[in-house]
Amino acid sequence: MSHALSGTTALVTGASAGLGGEFARQLAAQGCNVVLVARREERLTALAADLEQRYGVTAEVLVADLTEDRDLAAVVVRLSDPERPVGILVNNAGIGMLRDFAENGLEEERRHLKLHAEAALTLTHAALQGMLARGTGRVINVSSIAAFLPRGTYSAAKAWLLSFSRWANLAYGPRGVKVTAVCPGFTRTEFHEQMGMDTGVAPSWTWLSASRVVLEALAANERGRAVCIPSKRYKTVALLAKVAPARLMAGPARKPRAE
Repeated sequence: MSHALSGTTALVTGASAGLGGEFARQLAAQGCNVVLVARREERLTALAADLEQRYGVTAEVLVADLTEDRDLAAVVVRLSDPERPVGILVNNAGIGMLRDFAENGLEEERRHLKLHAEAALTLTHAALQGMLARGTGRVINVSSIAAFLPRGTYSAAKAWLLSFSRWANLAYGPRGVKVTAVCPGFTRTEFHEQMGMDTGVAPSWTWLSASRVVLEALAANERGRAVCIPSKRYKTVALLAKVAPARLMAGPARKPRAE
């Protein structure tokens, strides 16, 4: 494993599990110090201890719910600290909703949008100030293959993140800041279980490992690519989405997990 990033500090949101935890592990393995951001303090503390022992890096814990203004502001403060510069930002925190838009409460939908779009925008804006001043930096925004598909407000939020990342990489790549939207398909993490989804609606061949998604995302970002779609199968899905009928690409309806 290359240690070209040794000594760089990476801040990862949604780091207590899933892709966030895997980003933290792979970055630490490359010598990055990490700032772990999520709501679950016990998990963050355990992960921080493991990373420090395993890789000899420094791991900070920052407990925050990014849908809460005060907590979001605390992460902005950490990103803006010139004495402790953050060279890599991974906007990974996210939630899913099982029900249809019309069935969800408005506050639930607003919280969903704030986490996926507003929080990522806010944190990227904060991180960019120091990155541009130093002439180097990396931002990875975890979008989804859903960004290419008609899948409700989740798709809409992820499409915003995809478009934002494409533009930001174009605008700031020449100034040394690489911005990448990673768009995975179904990935084996806790994400779908937490939203109560029956994962059996998706065939086994559609599932990716978190380690593969993160490995491809980091490599694409290092190369300065604006978009990363892990695996050939999901690259094909994105291509089909441009020409196939929207009703076909909407995919199967989400079902709650059987109790």
